[in-house]
Amino acid sequence: MKISKIGLFLFFLLPISLAAQFSLNNALDDINYANPKTYEIGGITVSGAESFSGQAIISLTGFIVGQEIKVPGDMITKAITKLWEQKLFNDIEIRAVKIEGNKIFLNINVQELPRLYKFKFKGVKKGKQKALREEISLVTGMVVNENLIINTENKIKSYFVAKGFLNTQVNIIQESDTVRQNSVVLTIEVDRNKRTKIKDINIYGNNSLKSGKLRRSMKDVKRKRIYNIFTVSKYIPSKYEEEKPNIIKKYNEKGYRDAQIVSDSVYKINKKLVAIDITIEEGSKYYFRNIKWVGNTIHSSNELDKILDIKKGAVYNKKTLESRLFMNQTGRDVSSLYLDNGYLFFQVNPVEVSVQNDSIDIELRIYEGKQATINKITVVGNEKTKDHVIRREIRTSPGQLFSRADIIRTQRELAQLGYFNPETLDVKPQPNQEDGTVDIEYVVEEKPSDQIELSGGWGAGRVIGTLGVSFNNFSAKNLFKGSAWRPLPAGDGQRLSLRAMSSGTGFQSYNFSFTEPWLGGRKPNSLSVSLSHSVQSFGRGETRSFIKMYGISAGLGRRLKVPDDFFTLYNEASYQYYVLQNFGSSFVFSDGFANNLSFRHVFSRNSIDQPIYPRSGSSVSLTLKHTIPYSWFRPSDTDYKAMTDQERNKYVEYHKWTFQTSWFTRIIGEKHSLVLNTKLGFGYLGSFNSELGTSPFERFFLGGDGLTGFALDGREIIALRGYGNGTLSPRTGAAAVTKYTAELRYPFSLNPSATIYGLVFGEAGNSWVNFKDANPFQVNKSAGVGVRIFMPMFGLLGLDWGYRFDQIPGRTDPNSRTEIHFSIGGSINGW
Repeated sequence: MKISKIGLFLFFLLPISLAAQFSLNNALDDINYANPKTYEIGGITVSGAESFSGQAIISLTGFIVGQEIKVPGDMITKAITKLWEQKLFNDIEIRAVKIEGNKIFLNINVQELPRLYKFKFKGVKKGKQKALREEISLVTGMVVNENLIINTENKIKSYFVAKGFLNTQVNIIQESDTVRQNSVVLTIEVDRNKRTKIKDINIYGNNSLKSGKLRRSMKDVKRKRIYNIFTVSKYIPSKYEEEKPNIIKKYNEKGYRDAQIVSDSVYKINKKLVAIDITIEEGSKYYFRNIKWVGNTIHSSNELDKILDIKKGAVYNKKTLESRLFMNQTGRDVSSLYLDNGYLFFQVNPVEVSVQNDSIDIELRIYEGKQATINKITVVGNEKTKDHVIRREIRTSPGQLFSRADIIRTQRELAQLGYFNPETLDVKPQPNQEDGTVDIEYVVEEKPSDQIELSGGWGAGRVIGTLGVSFNNFSAKNLFKGSAWRPLPAGDGQRLSLRAMSSGTGFQSYNFSFTEPWLGGRKPNSLSVSLSHSVQSFGRGETRSFIKMYGISAGLGRRLKVPDDFFTLYNEASYQYYVLQNFGSSFVFSDGFANNLSFRHVFSRNSIDQPIYPRSGSSVSLTLKHTIPYSWFRPSDTDYKAMTDQERNKYVEYHKWTFQTSWFTRIIGEKHSLVLNTKLGFGYLGSFNSELGTSPFERFFLGGDGLTGFALDGREIIALRGYGNGTLSPRTGAAAVTKYTAELRYPFSLNPSATIYGLVFGEAGNSWVNFKDANPFQVNKSAGVGVRIFMPMFGLLGLDWGYRFDQIPGRTDPNSRTEIHFSIGGSINGW
C-alpha cells in the first residue's frame, strides 16, 4: 500500500512524544512504507541554525554522506532524539528533499531555543544580588531552556534556605529582547518571606540527661527564646544535621557509649515556625576497668599512666580518653610526649578488647616509630615581610628533631609580630617516613599593620588636634632606595612612630621614636630611641606663662633564657629638661628649670597567645624607674627647708615601682571563645630623702578613660571606668595606687580588617598621697559594658559605659553615677 499523506507518514515513523518530524516532498510519495528501502545518503543540508554551524549539527545526528539508511527506519528517529538530548532546540525536522536512484538527500531544519541576553532581580536587595549572581552563574549567551530555569530557581531557593528562609518563592519571567533576535531577558522575582524560626526542640527518651543540657550541646540550633541574645533562632537544615550528633557526643561524655537517636522529625507549625522532635535511646552507662599499654619502649607504662590519668572505675568518656592521648591544648597528652621528642610517626590506637556488663577494658596499642629530623623549612604567603624577619622567630631548624612544642611556639611568635592574620596561621608538615625526615611549611597571610591617628578632642578648655603615624614593619636600610618606596620602605620588622598634638600656640607636642627589635640581626636584642618636645603656654608678651619640655631616651632589651624564654629584661636611660616661666598655678614652682635624668628597668614575662584577641596566656611585669639619689651626695647639714621649690627640684630624684599582671582564660569555645581577662596593678612613688618629700614628677592619676592628654610632668594616667578623669587622685597626683579589673570578652568578628568584641567589666581601685595611707582593700568600685574595635589602620578603639558604686572622695556626688568613656589605643596587658 502506498500512502502520500505526510501526517500518516509521521505516525508510522516517529513516536508521538517527539515534537519533530520526517517529511517528504510530494514528488517522493512513491516510498513503500510497508517495505522499507535502503538508501545511500547523497547529501545533508542544515537550515534554521543561527548559533551553530551546520557541520556541528550534522555531527550530532551521527549521519555522514555515503552512509546507508532505511527509509522508513529508526535511524531517523535516533538522529532526532540525539538532537533533542542537547536541549538546544525548540523544533527539529528532518526532510528528504530528493531521491536520485538509490541516493537520498536530507535537510535538517531546526529552530533554536532563545539565548540569554541579560537578567535582573526583583525583590532582592542590591547587597545580596552579587552573591546571588555568583550562586546561579548565569552568563550572557547561555541557552534558555527548561533545565536552566529549574536549576536557577532551585539554586536561589537553596541559597535562602541555607540562611533560614524556608518559604522562599521564585518566579522567572522570560521576555523577548526587542533588539537582539532570538534573545530573552529574564526577570527573577524572589520573595524570601519571613525567616523560619525554631519554636521548640522536644527531646524524648532522655532519662539520664536533662533536655536543656542536650539542647545546649547544639550550639547553632536554638529555640526562639528571649535569653538567646548571642544566637539567632533560625532553622537551617544543613546546620541541624551538622549539630545533631552533638547530642550523642554529650551522652558519650557521660558514659553512654551506645546512645543513639532512633528518630527525629522537623515539622511546620506555621509559615514562620517549625518544631523539632528527637527520640533517644540511651543504652547503659559504662565505666573504665583495665587500661593496658602495648608497644611502648621509650616511656614506661607507669609514666604514660600518669599522663593519661584515668582511674579504674571512672565513667567511660571517649572524649576524655582522646584528649589525654591526642593534641590537648595544654600540651599534656601522650602524643605530645612523643611528638616533642621527634617521634613524628608515633601512633596510638585505643581498642576496646572486652566489654562485660557495664565495664570496658581498653588496650592502647602504640607504634613509636623512629625519630624524625627536620629537613627543610619554607615560608609562604609573606608578600611584604621579608623572610629573615619570619625565620628569626621560627623555633624549628633543619637538622633538629621534630618538636610539636616548637611549632606551637613558632605560631605564637609569628602572631605576636602583628603582621599576620592570627586566625589563618597554618603549619604543614610533610613527613617522609622512608628517610625519617620532615619538611615544614609555615603559611602566613599578611594583614595591614601600619596605623594612623587623626583625632580631635577637648582638654584644658581648648580643642586639641592629633596627627600620628606608626609604621610597625618599617625598613630603615631601604630608606634611600627609591624602588623600596611602595609607598614606604617596609618588611624589616622595625617600628617608626611620629606624632604631633596641637591646639594652636597654646599647646604643642611632638614625638619621634624608632625601635629595632633585632639589633645586629643575630639575637633578639632590641634598641629603642625616642625624641620629644612639648610646650604649653598661656597669655602673650610679658605676662606669658609657659612650660617647655625636651626629652630623649634610649633603651636596650633582651630576651632571657632563664627561667624560660618568655622572660625579657629592658633597660632604658632617659632625660627630660623642663623650663618654666610664670607657671605656678598648676606646678610645684613657677619659674626656673628642672632636670629629670632617670633609668628604667623592666623585668617581664609575656606568654599571651596573640596580641589582638588573646585567648590564653599571661603578662607579668615588674618595673623600677629611678633617678640618681643626688641628695645622698650633698652635705649632711643641707637645709632643704630654706631652699625654694625650684632649687629642691633642680635635679629631680625619686624611685618608682610598678607591678602589673594580666591573665587570659578561655571559658568556652574554640575560635569564637568567651574569654575572662583578669588584671591587677600596684604602683608606688618613693623618695630618697624624706626632707625632700615626694617628687612632683611621675605621680599617679587614677580615674576615667586613661587618655594621656597633657602629661608633661611624666605623670602616669590610669583608667578606671565609671569615674571622671583623675577624680580618684589628688589634684597634684598620688604616690601610691592599686587597681583590679575583671573583663568577660566575646568576639563578634575576628576579621583581621576589623576585629570586634564586646565586654562586661568590673573594676576597683584607689590612690593615696602617702604610701603609709595605702590600703589595697579600700577601693572604689564600678561595673559596666563596652565594645572594642581593632582596625589595623587606627589601632584599638573603645567605647565603655560604666556605673560607679562609690561616691567620689571629697566631692558632692551628682545624680547620675554613670560615665561614657571613649578610648584610643590602650594595651591588653597594661593597667
